[in-house]
Amino acid sequence: MQCRSGFVTILGRPNVGKSTLLNTLIGSKIAIVTAKPQTTRSAIQGVLTLDGQQNSFGVTIPSSPGQGDATEHSPSSSPFAQIVFLDTPGILEPRSRLDEIMVEEIREALAGRDLLLFLVDASQPFGPKDEAALEWIQSAGIPCFLLLNKIDRITKTALLPLIDEYRKLHEFAEVIPISALTRENIPLLLERILALLPEGPLYFPADHLTEQPVRFLVAEMIREKIGIETRQEIPYSSAVVVERFEEKETLTCIAAEIFVERDSQKGILIGAGGQMLKRIGTLARQEIEAFLGQKVFLELYVKVQGKWRDDPRFLSKLDWRKMVGG
Repeated sequence: MQCRSGFVTILGRPNVGKSTLLNTLIGSKIAIVTAKPQTTRSAIQGVLTLDGQQNSFGVTIPSSPGQGDATEHSPSSSPFAQIVFLDTPGILEPRSRLDEIMVEEIREALAGRDLLLFLVDASQPFGPKDEAALEWIQSAGIPCFLLLNKIDRITKTALLPLIDEYRKLHEFAEVIPISALTRENIPLLLERILALLPEGPLYFPADHLTEQPVRFLVAEMIREKIGIETRQEIPYSSAVVVERFEEKETLTCIAAEIFVERDSQKGILIGAGGQMLKRIGTLARQEIEAFLGQKVFLELYVKVQGKWRDDPRFLSKLDWRKMVGG
């Protein structure tokens, strides 16, 4: 089946709202979100398939030359567009082997793309780190939209100086102010993306959302709750591995290990009388149950793995591409 289709990478500094944007575009939470920078450690795929009946954004497919109105050749029950988005870790200077892997994830996410979405936090002033992030865009040689996110936090007049700063450094195909949180200008963004994408096949079934396995998504949900409930270095020093994932008829049993780098971090994560770990487990279980659509029995264990962020063998366990089952 021919339709508008293509591959789009979301790029930007840490904590600018890339994962929130992906979840908003897909209409489902597949990327975890916290207020802490560097929450996203792996490139996360999200697939949006649009048709006339399942289009909450109200966008229309641009007509190809000579085809007339799109509704004449795109039945409401048939997919007319598929966008394969890729959310990437925040652009940073690597300080550990984990950081180096994250940078490599960004580099790989630029290969074979039709479009880049360069997301910036419009509520923050332009600075040297923003200019450094732009170097990724300039070296990629791919059409790029500049998206000024979080406009719900600023006045409209504050946008103009920021846009000028970026336009001095790169010629963007589009400049679109958005709010990934409130969905402001998201329909406009999708229409501009569709206008740029070529005609092509459906790369995935219409109901496909992501290629990440359930085990990985469950581990990410647990890690998100750690990021939300704890402070200081704990979110950055924590990793989650799902060791057991057993699906039964009415219950899914999950055992996950949370790794930290020091005994003191383990104590903080467990909390007095085990209350912190219990709260994290409760919040994670509730979200996993909503995601799986059935009851979940969740066991969490906290272990110390010194300097795991620089341990290649341990980091290999976190790679979703090597996960089996679930």
